[in-house]
Amino acid sequence: MRIGFIGLGIMGKPMAKNLLKAGHELKVYDVVRGNMEELVDAGAWAAGSAKDAAAQAEVVITMLPNSPHVKTVVLGKDGVLEGAGEGTILIDMSSIAPLASQEVGKACEARGVRMIDAPVSGGEPKAVDGTLAVMVGGDKAAFEQVKEEILLKMAATAVHCGKLGAGNTTKLVNQVVVALNIAAVSEGFMLAKMAGVDPELVYQAIRGGLAGSTVMDAKVPMILEKNFKPGFKIDLHIKDLNNALETAHQVGAPLPLSAEVLEMMTNLHFDGNGNDDHSALAKYYGKLTGESI
Repeated sequence: MRIGFIGLGIMGKPMAKNLLKAGHELKVYDVVRGNMEELVDAGAWAAGSAKDAAAQAEVVITMLPNSPHVKTVVLGKDGVLEGAGEGTILIDMSSIAPLASQEVGKACEARGVRMIDAPVSGGEPKAVDGTLAVMVGGDKAAFEQVKEEILLKMAATAVHCGKLGAGNTTKLVNQVVVALNIAAVSEGFMLAKMAGVDPELVYQAIRGGLAGSTVMDAKVPMILEKNFKPGFKIDLHIKDLNNALETAHQVGAPLPLSAEVLEMMTNLHFDGNGNDDHSALAKYYGKLTGESI
């Protein structure tokens, strides 16, 4: 299948590589031209713009940082809608505000382009091995058309959650749960450290019980090794929690714990840790106590 892929960052690059391995024909674009080199070496074509990437593509995939980037790339000058033909499917895999997805979707509909929002969870490791979780909103028929041959070449699961924007709402729920899990892990393991109990032994003791989680298994080893190489950056999680709070304010949902963790992450950002993995939330507790887990 002919696919235009736009956005080749930490997540987009391995996702695009997995589509090449699956035999798809890719034309790729990123504002940082160096990001395209690995894909070209792997067999992709380099596009000169988002418009160029979308031209003659059956499917266009965007994997971008936030709502304004998606609006610019899809709706702006030399954007996707200037190049996409009628019947093209746009899969926006960025994590953005649900209302932004709906705004972009209306513009797509007016041009005969079918759109689904399909953000992912799993971070860089799962993007590399093709086992992401994809949560999808929008055109159900379009979802079924791309599920097996495209989405499940990058992911282990892909679930249709409802109307356009439902994918990003589901992703916001995911990000709230992940953020609060990392905060809870950091808080609990700092308690162990300051009480004189080896955090590694605490991890081995509780990981198989009710406190155990995918987040714990992914992030506690990083915290213990003080390895904060980003699989998902604190700055990106700040963006997601801001989108969650904005959406919550629009629908009247209370998110007091999310607001607190957002403040913690924002504090770390201003300490210069914004490009660290979100497991570096543990550093906030180190700042408060003068201890290191």
